[in-house]
Amino acid sequence: MDIFALIEEEQQRQASGINLIASENSVSDNVMRAMGSVFTNKYAEGYPGKRWYGGCAVTDRIEQYAIDKAKKLFGADHANVQPHSGTSANIGAYMALLKPGDKVLAFNLSHGGHLSHGAPFNLSGKFFQFIHYGVRKDDGLIDVDEVKRMFKEHKDIKLMVAGASSYPRAIDFEALASIAREHEAAFMADIAHISGLVATGRHPSPVACSDVVTMSTHKTLRGPRGGMVLCKEEHKSAVDRAIFPGSQGGPLEHIIAAKAVMLDEALQPDFKKYIDAVIAAAKELAKALAAINPKRYRVLTGGTDNHMVMIDVTGDGKLNGIQAEKTLEKQNIYINKNFIPYDPLPVTVTSGIRLGTPMIVSQGATAADMGRIAKLMDAALDGKDVAKDVSVFMKELAKR
Repeated sequence: MDIFALIEEEQQRQASGINLIASENSVSDNVMRAMGSVFTNKYAEGYPGKRWYGGCAVTDRIEQYAIDKAKKLFGADHANVQPHSGTSANIGAYMALLKPGDKVLAFNLSHGGHLSHGAPFNLSGKFFQFIHYGVRKDDGLIDVDEVKRMFKEHKDIKLMVAGASSYPRAIDFEALASIAREHEAAFMADIAHISGLVATGRHPSPVACSDVVTMSTHKTLRGPRGGMVLCKEEHKSAVDRAIFPGSQGGPLEHIIAAKAVMLDEALQPDFKKYIDAVIAAAKELAKALAAINPKRYRVLTGGTDNHMVMIDVTGDGKLNGIQAEKTLEKQNIYINKNFIPYDPLPVTVTSGIRLGTPMIVSQGATAADMGRIAKLMDAALDGKDVAKDVSVFMKELAKR
């Protein structure tokens, strides 16, 4: 098998298709260069100035640089840049704040939460006792009253987790943190999806009101695949110990170098313009699809405040989530099927799809292009062959 031929094939796929997967993005050349650097050769268990291996002088400078930039970007007391993923960051946070068997209140997976927020088949659900809150059925928004009820009904909740992987509206972290504090529970915000929005002030930051903030770095932050943990000074030692040696061994220093580049880029004025464009495109995509066929494209919560659009595609009785995903993929339009709140269909089928604009905007698209994309999607779902039109569109983006 020629691996480099397959890499080239994947590069062509990414360049020629419309990618609306909310958890994917396209990194800069400099981020890519750092990921492919000689730091992949370096083993560096420990932290800057406290390593278990020699030869870490330059490595220490790279990692400390990333730590300092993360603290500056998010206004945090401390940052740990070693987590291999957002889930690794979450596991580290749990280990820092909890004991096995402790009770945790988190957002329901089927309503938009994440596997690492206590799914029974995930490590988080096996080691800790999770209970879940969800969204209201009438408007699809987080049910704050239910959160309050859960705290009253369930004693000794040690931690509340807020954050989502498929929730299109702004989260009032301060309000949720206030409820947790009233009941003497720690508060953790998982901003895996909205980290870029938080970094630019386009979503209210949870850093000041949270004990710990976790994130992945490859979504709206437009960095390498990985994670980070931010925390208050009082939790610094516990968080660092929980990541190493608690849940990981040697850090991926080439990825940390790429995170440093990512953080530098996110501190530039152009990154705010990028995030504004991502949000504007998501809003326009939601409007465009609803205008084409509000029955086929029922936009959950009526719109979006961030980079993603959640849609129930079952209204006209012709499609479900997996059918939509597979039909669009044949035409080089990439999305993912997604559970929606109170979904009557199984998770392998789903009633919904999740759309996101980070990658297509990174490739040059704007809000003005979303009507065209919506029409291409709709035509594809009607069984039309639009692959050539998709290719033409992507070639136009490449020339901008």
